[in-house]
Amino acid sequence: MAFLYEEFYKEIIGKNGEITGIETRYPENFNFAYDVIDRLGKEKPDNLALVHRSADGVVKKYTFSDISRLSSKAANMLKGLGVRKGDAVMLLLKRRVEFWISILALHKLGAVAIPTSHMVSAEDITERAKKASVRAVICVNADDICNKVKEAAGKTGMLQITVGKKFENTVSFHEMLERSTEKLFRVPTSVSDDMLYYFTSGTSGEPKAVIHDFSYPIAHIFTAKNWHGIKSGDLHLTVADSGWAKSAWGKLYGQWFLEAAILVYDYEQFYAGDFLRVLMEEKVNTFCAPPTIYKYLVLEDLTKYDLSALRHTTTAGETMPGTVSEKFTRMTGLFVREGFGQTETALLICNQVGDGKEPEKLGTIGKASPLYDIKIVDEDGAEVPRGTEGEMVIIPKDGKRPLGVLKGYLGDEELYKEVWKNGVYHTNDKAFQDENGYYFFMGRNDDVIKSSGYRIGPSEVEDILMKHPAVFECAVTGFPSKTRGAVVKASVILNSGYEGSPKLGTELQEYVKKRAALYKYPRIISFVDSLPRTSNGKISRARIRQMDYQNR
Repeated sequence: MAFLYEEFYKEIIGKNGEITGIETRYPENFNFAYDVIDRLGKEKPDNLALVHRSADGVVKKYTFSDISRLSSKAANMLKGLGVRKGDAVMLLLKRRVEFWISILALHKLGAVAIPTSHMVSAEDITERAKKASVRAVICVNADDICNKVKEAAGKTGMLQITVGKKFENTVSFHEMLERSTEKLFRVPTSVSDDMLYYFTSGTSGEPKAVIHDFSYPIAHIFTAKNWHGIKSGDLHLTVADSGWAKSAWGKLYGQWFLEAAILVYDYEQFYAGDFLRVLMEEKVNTFCAPPTIYKYLVLEDLTKYDLSALRHTTTAGETMPGTVSEKFTRMTGLFVREGFGQTETALLICNQVGDGKEPEKLGTIGKASPLYDIKIVDEDGAEVPRGTEGEMVIIPKDGKRPLGVLKGYLGDEELYKEVWKNGVYHTNDKAFQDENGYYFFMGRNDDVIKSSGYRIGPSEVEDILMKHPAVFECAVTGFPSKTRGAVVKASVILNSGYEGSPKLGTELQEYVKKRAALYKYPRIISFVDSLPRTSNGKISRARIRQMDYQNR
């Protein structure tokens, strides 16, 4: 039986059964909402597409026919409100099902969707709205989001559309949706048109807006098939807010290309026990979450939960501590396969679904996706030998921008030229590759600590500290030093039952000294209750460095 994704994607298989290349093909007017969702809505109308589960256990199920119909109604609604092809619309919808309906509706109109975290401030919304000339905002009436949007709308003139309880005199999403027809004539779009803007924070300056075009979803077929291990009819759960690019990776394109269903768990506060109950009761087949989630899951008694439906587990976003990975595998029999990519790209590197040919390796982010030619280079752009640390760069295979890599930065051509310096895409992320081709992540270029002439990757020190029984979570950064340039600092959250003290600080320092080169041990240990995070949940070493610089 042929699957829809096979029309767009073909794997080239080598002698040993490995994927040596990927061929993609798509028409000039490819549009995921029409060419995947609407087709599945007609050809497999009763197949499950989305399961939405609220924190209090209310479950709603949607078929591909439902998603197709509702997104067409939403497209007509937005068109009636003046949204046209090329207009930008911001989405602040948390994990509400309206996010999926709205983003597909915007695709159908050829408009640009701007998925946004609900944690942004009114000032953030205003700045982004001005930069992207936002026409409208669709927001959920929760967590003071509507008030923040109202403040920003007053400064920009954008239209506010509210999901949920009516908010003042704003447009009601559901009232308008009810009045809209589901009959939609296809809006002509080009695969090179802007489809998504993702605002992402750099180490300095205002957030930059990453542009992805209509070819971007096709790059995620590999993500779902060979990293998540999804099969048609599966139920997949990726833990990610709808404002994160990780939602595009794990809660939208690849999964629906593979004709699997997406589970959306709409919770406010994370509780590991509740999460495990959801995995068990919904019989989730494939699961992806950041390492922080796994850190909490392994603190539970996993024998109390029937996870027999779960086949594959994956993680990305930051380095997965080896101790956590080993404990999860010991408790479940499932290996947590790491992956790596950026907001600017699709999945670049991963531990693929095991085919029995390669051993699954702990601590590695895996091998390069066959979609990309990835090299590790030094500061002069020369490729370094295996085992040597350097920057990961993408070499265009045919001189063209690779599928899934950003089209540009909104209003910043100079920054785009900078990341494409000398004709290669610079990730600004450090790694080394072993003799078997596996990549080991070392940290951002800006995260690398330069101390007395030594270059220290923070993730190596963090991984050692995480093995100490007192450490729940940590971040390693460079602290300004007049004599050394920087010294290594560790900000540490302790496990329950431990208290921060000079004695424990010394113990942690000695622990690292015994397991790493002497120059890598943290000369400063700071016990903290929490660590600063970016809007997509990653630990922000940049913010720690910034605070240290200001307070030194």
